[in-house]
Amino acid sequence: MKLNSVSYHIVVAGGAGFIGSNLCGRLLKDGHRVLCIDDLSTGSIKNLDPLMEHEAFSFMKNNVIEPIRIEQDVDLIYNLASPASPPMYQQDPVRTFMTNVWGSFNLLELARRKDARILLASTSEVYGDPLVSPQSETYWGNVNPNGLRSCYDEGKRAAETLFCDYQREYNVDTRIVRIFNTYGPNMRYDDGRVVSNFITQALTGRRLTMYGDGAQTRAFLYVDDLVEGLVRVMGDDVPHTPINLGNPHEMSVNELATMIRELLGADIELEFDSLPSDDPRRRCPDITTATDLLGGWVPSVCLEEGLARTIDYFKKVI
Repeated sequence: MKLNSVSYHIVVAGGAGFIGSNLCGRLLKDGHRVLCIDDLSTGSIKNLDPLMEHEAFSFMKNNVIEPIRIEQDVDLIYNLASPASPPMYQQDPVRTFMTNVWGSFNLLELARRKDARILLASTSEVYGDPLVSPQSETYWGNVNPNGLRSCYDEGKRAAETLFCDYQREYNVDTRIVRIFNTYGPNMRYDDGRVVSNFITQALTGRRLTMYGDGAQTRAFLYVDDLVEGLVRVMGDDVPHTPINLGNPHEMSVNELATMIRELLGADIELEFDSLPSDDPRRRCPDITTATDLLGGWVPSVCLEEGLARTIDYFKKVI
C-alpha cells in the first residue's frame, strides 16, 4: 500500500489535537477520506474549523475508552488519542493511563475487524530519564513506574506492548512511532510545554519560566516534518518495529529561550523554578532507523523558521 497512490478511508483518533489536526489536514490534501474521532477533552474543535466544510471530512465525538462503532470501510487508523503535555495528563492520571491502554485495545479491535493498518503515536517518554544519548529504538529506557509522569510514560509503553502482541497473535498490520518534542501551529497556548510556555509568556509580557538551571536538553521537530514521517510510516513494507521521529539537533532549554527572545526582538527576563519530578535531563533521538526505512526522511524545517511560524500562529490566538 502506497499511501498517496489511491484514496483511502482513514480514521484519526485524537484528530482534534495539535498533531492530529495537522495530520487530518495533510491527509485531506492528499485526497483521502478522513474520519476524526475525539472527545475534545484536550483537543479543540477550533483546530478542525478549516476542515469541517471539506466533503471528505467527518467528525465523531467519542472517547476511545468506550466502544468504537464504525459502519463504513476503514483502511488506515492513526491512534493519537491521549493528552500529551505533563500538566494535562497529570490532571487525571487514571484517565490518561486508560486512554492509552484501553483506547489502544478498542482501536486495535477496530483494526482487526476492518482488516486495517493501524499506527500508534507513542512517545520519547518511553525512554524515561535516559542514561544514554542519543536514544535509539533498541534502548529499553530508564522509567519510573510509580511517579507523577508514569500514567503517560507507562501507558505508552503498555500500548506498545498491545500493538506488538496484536501483530504477533492476530497478524494485525501495526506501526509504532516514538514522537520526540514537536511544536507548531494548533498547539494550545496553555499546554505547559516549553515552546508554547516561552512564546505565550513572551507575547504577554511575562518572564520566561526556566525549570531547574535550563541545562536540560531537548530536540525540537516542526509539526509538518512529523506529519510527513507519520504518512511515510503507513506506507508499504515498513516493518512492525518502533521508529523514532524527531530532530537529532540537541539543544539546551536555555538556548531555546535565547532564540525565542531574539526572534521577538525583546529583552525578556527569566525566572527560575524547581525542576518537575522525573523531568528528563536529556532528550535527543537517533533517527537512523527512520532515515533508512522511510525513504531518507529527515527534518527539513530549521528551528528558527519553525519558531517564527509558530510565533505568528500564537499572535493570532492569544
